[in-house]
Amino acid sequence: MQLFLSHIESPLGDIMLVSDARHTLHALEFADHRARLHRGLRERYGSGALAEAAAPAPIADAMARYFAGEWRALEPLAVAMAGSDLQNKVWAALRRIPAGSTTSYGKLARELGFDDPRAAIDIGAANGANPIAIVVPCHRVIASNGDLKGYAWGVERKRWLLEHEKAIRAAPAAPQTATLPGF
Repeated sequence: MQLFLSHIESPLGDIMLVSDARHTLHALEFADHRARLHRGLRERYGSGALAEAAAPAPIADAMARYFAGEWRALEPLAVAMAGSDLQNKVWAALRRIPAGSTTSYGKLARELGFDDPRAAIDIGAANGANPIAIVVPCHRVIASNGDLKGYAWGVERKRWLLEHEKAIRAAPAAPQTATLPGF
């Protein structure tokens, strides 16, 4: 199967996306995580070369609409997930979390039928292995106390995405102190 590597700009930096001829997403990473992208593709598909291509219009358009505030624009995008059974279950559950809301690792574990409280750790690991940022919205999973625990692409990006979707309140700006001349 031929896979294509494309680049799009976003408010969070350059995004690399990997798609096939049918415009199915296989990976979506931030450019500063290039090694993670290539490692994940090797694990899932072997060492095939990626052909550089323009971003498929349906994907680029959906991403632009999402960043413009149309949060549901990503829902119809087709994704190809190639993970373990647990990972695939978690990733499918992530796509069912509506924009503008969050869930916890423990709640997601219970939703998937795990009664053991330690299952949240396995859910967190599967969440962290998600190869398709934003479209498979692992950023919507937070700690049960509301903390923004980890995000493969950085907690600040997670915070930005959740604030953008109005799932959390924007963090107050740090107070500024005035500097007076001569002091």
